[in-house]
Amino acid sequence: MRRDEAFFGDQELILLYIAKRLREAKAVEQLLTERSIDYLVEADLYMGGFLFRRALHGAFFYVTSDNDARARQLLAAHGYRPYEPDNLD
Repeated sequence: MRRDEAFFGDQELILLYIAKRLREAKAVEQLLTERSIDYLVEADLYMGGFLFRRALHGAFFYVTSDNDARARQLLAAHGYRPYEPDNLD
């Protein structure tokens, strides 16, 4: 279920997914809500574009570590690629 930042207190939140379109964000919200997974969603900027990189707005979905694995499996099962930080090593 969608929660505000105060609900999570000082729990560490993990970036689960970045939706680039409103329709996509609504679909992800519906999936998480139907499965009773608590999440925080915030608008933020991400870098996009292939030839010309630019800052674009997206919906950033965060979950607690308790729900991370379950939420990632849910999104993957429905054709979404959960966020994976770039490995710089």
